[in-house]
Amino acid sequence: MNHEEIKSCCADAYSKDIVALLLGDSYHPGGTALTRRLADRLALTPGARVLDVASGRGTTALLLADAYGVRADGIDYAPANTALARGAAEASGLTDRTAFTTGDAEHLPYDNEVFDAVVSECALCTFPDKPRAAAEVARVLKPGARLGITDVTADTDRLPPELRGLTARIACIADARPLNDYAKVLATAGLRTLTTERHDEAMIRMVDQVQARLDLLRITAPARLADAGVDLDAAPAVLDAARAAVTDGVLGYALLTAVKSAP
Repeated sequence: MNHEEIKSCCADAYSKDIVALLLGDSYHPGGTALTRRLADRLALTPGARVLDVASGRGTTALLLADAYGVRADGIDYAPANTALARGAAEASGLTDRTAFTTGDAEHLPYDNEVFDAVVSECALCTFPDKPRAAAEVARVLKPGARLGITDVTADTDRLPPELRGLTARIACIADARPLNDYAKVLATAGLRTLTTERHDEAMIRMVDQVQARLDLLRITAPARLADAGVDLDAAPAVLDAARAAVTDGVLGYALLTAVKSAP
């Protein structure tokens, strides 16, 4: 499967309603609490222009616009997510401070050096061409501006078979990297790491949440799970493997901030 097919598959998966049922409003470990911590680390100020890369249904961009008073742009590969984000912005009365676009993180449709900050949550790990995505982020950031990411980390040599392949990639696991590797990718693009934090417990909480919701849906809506292509026979083994991998230090979750070097 080539890069474009992988991106389309991931985007299609995350635009399905079943994902919202399993993950809730925030499609990443730590939810809005970790988003707020990331925003605080970036020292966002009212009026700043912020880009959310892989913005999904707009939860983060809308939170930043509402709670921090920024102008938030969101870009997502799935047109369905863009439509949902725009609808949420209208319902929240935030259309004047948000804009949502369908596009590719590896080819951002923005001018050079226009953003005061970029955020990306649980997304870099899914991009097939991570150096290209990092270079695009650096291109659209102003000199001295900051990037904040939260993402899955993985000791790739120790991942069990259940956490490899396309399904695991969609679950933000199969192509995750060690935290130092992310920092190296960013450094090559001219983004110097400022801070890192471990939030592995957020990964455990999300696995437990998905397990509980999956068990409930198995009873109340098995047809919806089947229609969405959820493999009920394979899911428990994948979740158990993910939980064990976090406990063993193979998988984790981290927050990282970086700054674009001034010329």
